[in-house]
Amino acid sequence: MDNFRLRFFVSLLILTQLVSVTIAETDFWYQYCYGTYTASSSFKRNVDDVLYSITKTNNGYGFFNQTAGEGLDKVNAVALCRADIDQSDCERCVDDASRKLQENCIYQKEAMGCYDYCQLVYSNSSLLYSTVMDKDDTKCFNNPSFTSNWTSLKPSMVNLFYQLRTEASKGGSLRKYAARSMSVIPDSSTISGLVQCTPDLSESQCNQCLVDAINLLQECSFGRIGSRVYKRGCNARYELYRFFNETWVPTHSPSLQSPQSGLITETKGAYIKGQVIGILFAAGALIAISGFFIWHSDADHKDHESDVPSSIYVDKSKFDGDNDDPFEMHHFHLSTIQDATNGFSLENKLGEGGFGPVYLGKLDDGREIAVKRLSKNSSQGLEEFKTEVRLIIKLQHKNLVKLLGCCIKGDERLLVYEYMVNTSLDSFLFDPTKAKELNWIKREKIICGVAKGLRYLHEDSRLKIIHRDLKTSNILLDDAMDPKISDFGTARIFGTNQIEAKTNIVVGTYGYMAPEYAMEGLFSTKSDVYSFGVLLLEIIHGRRNNGFYFQEHDETLLSYAWRTWKEGRGEDLIDKILIKNCALNKTLRLIHIALLCVQEDPKDRPNMSSVVFMLEGQWSTLPEPSQPPLSFTKIVTFDQVSATDTRGLTTSSFSQTLEA
Repeated sequence: MDNFRLRFFVSLLILTQLVSVTIAETDFWYQYCYGTYTASSSFKRNVDDVLYSITKTNNGYGFFNQTAGEGLDKVNAVALCRADIDQSDCERCVDDASRKLQENCIYQKEAMGCYDYCQLVYSNSSLLYSTVMDKDDTKCFNNPSFTSNWTSLKPSMVNLFYQLRTEASKGGSLRKYAARSMSVIPDSSTISGLVQCTPDLSESQCNQCLVDAINLLQECSFGRIGSRVYKRGCNARYELYRFFNETWVPTHSPSLQSPQSGLITETKGAYIKGQVIGILFAAGALIAISGFFIWHSDADHKDHESDVPSSIYVDKSKFDGDNDDPFEMHHFHLSTIQDATNGFSLENKLGEGGFGPVYLGKLDDGREIAVKRLSKNSSQGLEEFKTEVRLIIKLQHKNLVKLLGCCIKGDERLLVYEYMVNTSLDSFLFDPTKAKELNWIKREKIICGVAKGLRYLHEDSRLKIIHRDLKTSNILLDDAMDPKISDFGTARIFGTNQIEAKTNIVVGTYGYMAPEYAMEGLFSTKSDVYSFGVLLLEIIHGRRNNGFYFQEHDETLLSYAWRTWKEGRGEDLIDKILIKNCALNKTLRLIHIALLCVQEDPKDRPNMSSVVFMLEGQWSTLPEPSQPPLSFTKIVTFDQVSATDTRGLTTSSFSQTLEA
């Protein structure tokens, strides 16, 4: 009998383990492993310690945080359970995740595992979201089925996630979570969403983590009936059915912080509820009194966001506290920009470049704006931000993009521009369909406008400014198709008598760079002239200098232009869309001007005043150009799709953006 009981007990134990493993295996969505350590190292012992003991660190609301070791051998581990599950299920999920990572990420310094109910991560570095943005630890999973009403569904989803993100990021130090269902009009279907952050993140960190997660969710799930994104620090999910329970609330825990009061927001029982109301009332009065004095003490602070009716206010203090270069600048409230861009949603995103993403926004007064947002992992930084603001605020020309204001709040660095309804030149010029809208008259107007804008930068403004990244994607077009030069983040100011400068850090875009700049770091007004010459040839021909076409023919646009012009076949360079409607002699003259601009020796290139005179026909006879630097342009040519600028960011796909 005892043997039977023993065998029964062992069988039951094995069966329990098998069931547990089966549930875990089917529920396991994703794992990420990175780095290595040795089996005999102190690091391994610390990994074993944190994974063994992490389930003992529950904060009462499904968040676990454990550390072991010191220095380079220190291991941090964090686990987060979905806020709508019971804590016994939560701890069982975390325990399974610990086992799973130990099995699948053997001797690896970083690992993350994601289940339906929980996610667990350990690392030898900090686990806060803001410190790991460059890690490949983000994953999107889609339901294989598609929905037929995605068009009507998407606006509701955007609205739903904006509400959820706002609610969750304002959660307390115990839980940052929000889940809700929303009806979709007009088909009366339902969409349910859930977002959650680890509660050790600040409000801004949680908000940014969820912005990234939700943007990825919308991007990767197009048309699906459900999708989820796991990210270190947060997660997001939507389905076309209600998949979550009522938020789990501990029956014996003393408090759950709310966004406003840090006190209990979900309890059971009238007695507790009455006490909570009394405490909330007292706390609210205390907060109101404290807020009154804080408001008075902070009223004059430059980052204070007052509830003024206008969407902007003028800060007459200096932009960065320097003792020189004072100017008046419009400062937008961060909340105003967030509302205008729908919380920097993916739907409002126009593109991305070296500075960071660019979003379309609409202010309360109806004005449309374009917002450039400095990315935390951008290759450009605060200095480039200041440079762009300093320059553009002082530059007033109809062929330069107009800066409306900026925003500096916490980690946020934002530039607000007038919105160009026709986006950028490359979005028209290199699109087979939209290129037909660029007839010769419009192209000629664009060429002359860019030349005059560049002449203003070099010669007519009170500063001598070298743009250093002139190209089609940095030429914006307004509703009348008038061109405006944009992106001054890499620009440099020259002294009155300064001719050229040298840099060890070359910024710009290969294919548009003058050879002396790309090879030696030497830049001047003549390096901008070279870029203008490349741009001029692209407008005439309708193809990219770095495009597939020229690679297939073992040429570049410059070499092709030079060869056809020397052979007396310049008309072969003209875009076939234009050949019947353009003035041939005038177009051939423009090819001649472009070849003068792209000569190898900077001294041989004309200045922009001379270029404008040539374009306007004030020079009856043009000098003979010398051969462009064919070997250089051949070296730097590469794939159109994978073409990258010197800041390591893809440029070919960013046609609808303010950024390079």
